[in-house]
This record gives sequence, structure tokens and C-alpha cells, in this order.
Amino acid sequence: MDFFTNIANIMVKYWKTFLLQGIGYTLLLSLIAVAGGAFFGSLMALAKRSKLKILKGIVNAIVEVVRGTPVLLQLYIGVFVFPMIVPVLSSLPYIYSVAIVLIINSSAYVSEIIRSGIEAVDIGQMEAARSLGLTQRTAMLSIVLPQAIKNILPALGNEFIMVVKETSLASTFFVGELMTAYLKVKGYTYLTMECLVIVGVLYFALTFILSKLLKSMERRMKARA
Repeated sequence: MDFFTNIANIMVKYWKTFLLQGIGYTLLLSLIAVAGGAFFGSLMALAKRSKLKILKGIVNAIVEVVRGTPVLLQLYIGVFVFPMIVPVLSSLPYIYSVAIVLIINSSAYVSEIIRSGIEAVDIGQMEAARSLGLTQRTAMLSIVLPQAIKNILPALGNEFIMVVKETSLASTFFVGELMTAYLKVKGYTYLTMECLVIVGVLYFALTFILSKLLKSMERRMKARA
């Protein structure tokens, strides 16, 4: 009974001060990473289809490096190396560098998702658009890309959920997300197991709710199709 009593006491005492704040930072980082990843990932996907070999080579190199290295290593580079390159980051909280790293990481994966989505669209769509007088750029943005995004929505949803879980690594730099909240509460209470259970349940609740929302959006898009 003491175990569950301790959990209840932690929730009552630290919900507003640490846990709710941790949920807020986790969602904020996730939204920033996914929004930035979707934007830059789209540009990278289009760049990979460019005729400029140098541009394609640079984008391919970024994707391979990001996909071939651990997220934690990338976070260390972002926090300790990026400020040397961009001095303004050295005067800002770590959360800014963490957000940039998560955007870069998400962009690499989203670019591959979008690229596969574009390639899945029938090539006849592009040919028909060009035959009607549309430029390749207009045809890609107005005809091909909207169809590709509809097809890859489930994969983008999974990327969002993955980012939510990856934000836990940011606790290494105490940026305020859920795992940072866990470390703070554990430091005050010395109750490791109870704090882990609470944070684990909160992570599960976040990802479960997000997955249900994304499936609902997917069903609505299919119904409109």
C-alpha cells in the first residue's frame, strides 16, 4: 500500500510544479521537431530529386549521417559544438540547441518518408499535369505532393510519436521535459520506482492519445478521398 500511497502523494505534490510542466515541454519539443522536420524534410525530399548532383550529394550525406548516428550523440554535438559555430546559441538555454537537433534529426527521416511517398504517386500524374501546361515545380507542389502527403500520413504520425519518446534523451541537459521532471522529483523524494512508474504512465498516455488522434485523422482523410 505504501507504494501506491507514495505515487498518490507525488502526483498531488509535484503535478503542477514539475510533471505538468514536463508534459508541456515534451509536447512543445515534439511539435517543434515535427513541424520543422516536415518543412525541411519536404525541402530535402525535393532536393534529392533535383538534377543538381552537388545538392543531392549534400542532402544524401546529411541523411546518412543523421540516420547512422545515435540521437544522444547528436544532442551532445548540438549542445556543445553548435554554440561554437553559432555563438548566439551559447547565451541561450540548452532547449534551443536541443530543438535544432531534433528538427535536423526529424528532417532526415521525414525526407525519406516524403521521397518514398512521391515515388509512390503514379508518374502519369506528373505527365498529365505537364501536358496541361503546368511547370514541373507547379505540378509537383499542386498535384504530386498533396497526394504523397495523404499516402504518408500514417508514417508521419509514427514519426511524431517517435519524437515524443526521443525527447526523453534531452533530460541529459535538464531542459524541462518529462524525464527531467522525473529526475527532479526523484531528487526531492528519493523514490525511484514510484517516479519511474508515474513518468512511464504519462509517456504511455501521451503516445496512446496521439496515436488515436492520428488514426482518427487518417480515417477522415480516407473518407473524403
